[in-house]
Parts: sequence; C-alpha cells; structure tokens
Amino acid sequence: MTSRARKNTFRAALLSGAALAIVTGSVLPSIGATQTEAVNIHAATRIHDGESYADIVSATRPSVVTVTTRMAQAQVSSADMPRGAAPFDEFFRHFFEQNGPMQMQPGPEQGRMPQAQAPRALGSGFIVDPNGLIVTNNHVVENAESIRVTLDDGRELDATLVGRDPKTDIAVLRVDAGNPLPALGWGDSEGVLAGDKILAIGNPFGIGTTVTAGIVSALGRDLHNGPYDDFLQIDAALNHGNSGGPLLDTSGYVIGINAAIFSPNDGSVGVGFAIPSGLAQKIVAELVEQGHIERGYLGVQIQNVTSDIAAALGIDDAQGALLAAVEPDTPAAKAGLQAGDVIQRVNGEAVDGPKALSSVIADLPTDQPQTLGVWRNGKSMDIDVTLAAMPEDTATAIPHADRLDASVRGLGVTVNDLTPDLRARYGVDDSQSGVVVTGTADGFEGQLLQGDIITAVGTTPVSSVAELRTEVEKVHDSGHGAVLLRVARDGADTFMAVRFAQS
Repeated sequence: MTSRARKNTFRAALLSGAALAIVTGSVLPSIGATQTEAVNIHAATRIHDGESYADIVSATRPSVVTVTTRMAQAQVSSADMPRGAAPFDEFFRHFFEQNGPMQMQPGPEQGRMPQAQAPRALGSGFIVDPNGLIVTNNHVVENAESIRVTLDDGRELDATLVGRDPKTDIAVLRVDAGNPLPALGWGDSEGVLAGDKILAIGNPFGIGTTVTAGIVSALGRDLHNGPYDDFLQIDAALNHGNSGGPLLDTSGYVIGINAAIFSPNDGSVGVGFAIPSGLAQKIVAELVEQGHIERGYLGVQIQNVTSDIAAALGIDDAQGALLAAVEPDTPAAKAGLQAGDVIQRVNGEAVDGPKALSSVIADLPTDQPQTLGVWRNGKSMDIDVTLAAMPEDTATAIPHADRLDASVRGLGVTVNDLTPDLRARYGVDDSQSGVVVTGTADGFEGQLLQGDIITAVGTTPVSSVAELRTEVEKVHDSGHGAVLLRVARDGADTFMAVRFAQS
C-alpha cells in the first residue's frame, strides 16, 4: 500500500464513573413528568443576552440528583485496570467500541495488603415525576448491584431500577422520598436550533452539582452506532460524572440528556453530545409502562446506495438501503429478501437510507405484516414481512454494514471492523477475519500500514475493534512499551512488535 491516510484521532469518553474521585454512597433517580406535572419552575422570564442564569439554576437545581452505583467485584479485573484511570462503560463500547475498567477503592489501611473492593460508578440524573421517577443514562447503572441517589438537599435514598434501554442509553429509576419531589418538565428538542443557548447540570468528578453554559453547536449528529443516533452537539463543558444530567433550554425545560464527549484526552474540549428529549421522552414513557423497550427486527445488514451502486443497479436516485447480507432464520430470510435487494419503501413511505430504514423498522409492531418496497433485478416489487422482536443481544434493529473508523490507544492508527464494503476496498477475502487498519499517523510509517489486517494480539485472536481494543489495553496497562500483533499483509501473516505512541 503506498497511500496512507493520516488523520487526527480522537477518543470518545463516557461521562460516568469515579474519575479523579471515589464517591461514597450517593445516588440519584429517574423518569419523567409532563410539563403540567412539573414543579412550577418556569415562571421566570426567558433569559436574554447579558442577563444572569441564576434564577433558572436556582429553580432547576433541586431536581438534579447524583447517582452512585456499586458494581459486582467480578465485573472488573484488577489486572485490567490502569491506576487512576477514568472508567469507560457500555455506552462507550456501543458508540466507539472502547472500554476500560472501573476505578477501585484503595486498601483499608497503610501497611496492610490492600484488598480490592467493589468498584463504584458516578453519574447524574434528574427527577421527572414528583412521585420519585428519575432519568439517567443506562451506562451509569448497568451491571449495578445497588444504586443510591443523592438529592440536592443532601438526602441519600436507595433507588430501584424501573427499566433501562442500552440502545438509546436511557434508564429510569424510582426513589421513595416520603414527600413530593421537584420535577423538571420535558422541552421540545425538535424546535432547537444551532446557536440556541443551553445549560448543562450534573456532578462532574463527584465535586458537587455544577452548572455549565453554552450553545447548541450542531444538530442531528450521527455517531454511527444505530438508528437512534440523532444527538444534539453542545459546547458546554461536560466531564466524567455529568452522564445522565439534564440539558436545559433557557426556560428551564429538559431538551436533552447529557451522555458523552468527544475528546483526545478524556476531558472536555467543548464537544459534547446529548440525547434529544423528543426521543428520550418516548423511551422513558415506555420504560415506565412496561419496564423494557420492544423493537421490530428484520435481520439484515445494510449499506448506503451510492451513486455508483445506483447506476449499476439501474436505479434513478441513490436512495434506499442495499442489503449486504440476510441473516438466516430471520424475518427477512423467511420473507424471501435477498442480498442485493434495495429496500426503498416501508408501507408506502420512502426511506432515504440505512439510518432511516433502521429507525422505521425498529418502531414497527411485531404482530402484523409490513410491506416493503424492494428493487430487485431492475424492477420494483412489494414483499410482505412480519417482524420479530429484536433479540436482546442485537445492538441495532438492523446492523449497519458501515461503521465509524476508530482509534486504538497507543497504536497511532484508525481501524474498523471488516465490513463487506471494506473487504471490497482493500481486497480482503471473505474467509479472512480480523480488524482492518484504515489510517496511519505520523511516526508509524514503518509499522502498521493502511490495509493491514490485525488478526491477533499476541496469541489471542481478534475479530472486532472491541476485541482489539480490549487486548491492546491489557498490554498497554501492564506497562509494556510495545504490543505484539499478528498482521496479515499482501497475503502473508507475520508478527510485528508495535511500540506504543507516547501520550
């Protein structure tokens, strides 16, 4: 390979966890009230240029809580844990396929052999119903043995999990405070514009409730994880511990749930992401009603219809979703869908591309037939399909064939799973497994090259970015200056010692 793509690689960081501080027994609640149920915090006039945010902060802060979870000791191996590292969790894996361990509490006394205790994660949340419903992120409470919520008045309450949805990273908790709690009302994220002022409230690093201000810097950000990627991007400072806290408009209504940052150093650099309230409110309502989310499942891998693909298939417009693969024994297979089909309509409504199709399919019921408009062999046809409920271990309603290039700690490259498109681009045989190098950084010219296939770390095979990152992290955190990789290049397999980049 003579061409080498060079790009700055950034790491997306989770905002929950005991980063820089270990919290002791404080937690928070979840899920939401309607605007009429919310405490009357919106009597203040809308903020204008030059005015203080103090009135809104004073009115909304009592509705924001801190969530502390105790994780099972078996969930985390001390051998995998870098000292002083900020934790990364499921949300990080879903969106950027990188995770790391939770921070452990120190040993009990100096001079005695320290014993690892159950790790704890820290996050934020907000009350949405006076009866004690609280909304937070799924990654704040996932795998928790116990959950505690700390209210703004200092009371600490045990919380129960009402329901959670890993695919949208939303969870709902309930606490019994013995009295009505101040609740926030849902705002209209559909009416938000880039440039609108916003406030973010949470408990970064466990230092206490903190308010940051900024603007909505972009709308509809797609992090290439699935059909629900429609994030609000904000420039207000978010840090570890902000996960699950509310994003407020200047009238004090919740327009988003703070969830992640995009950063080269795990700290806030002014690029944060929030789950829009339009999606969150529906998920919360369903979790409260039935404790889980049921989604339609088709069972295919899909990719974009490019202009070249459209021309090759005889399609006038580059729209719809091309089926890269049909999984066996799924609704798609049973309905007769085939690889190479292009789904252009669902129940008569046009779909622009893979993301739109995924979202539509996920929202359809599973107990009645749906009609798909399909382009096959130069003509249109309708195919009826009855969807199944999405399996618990399925990351998205319809897995995407194309994924976001990702970085790997210390390797100085970007990598990606071997999708059909990337196999075709780099001439990789279908029988080859591993992770493809899609870009290299300065200083790595003689080592990994674009198009290399990483098949193992040491003697441990890897077949996905997530597996590669997990194994490389283990080596990096053990203090070794290099990692041994098995690499397939130009039809030959070889072992290569790649020195870690200096951070």
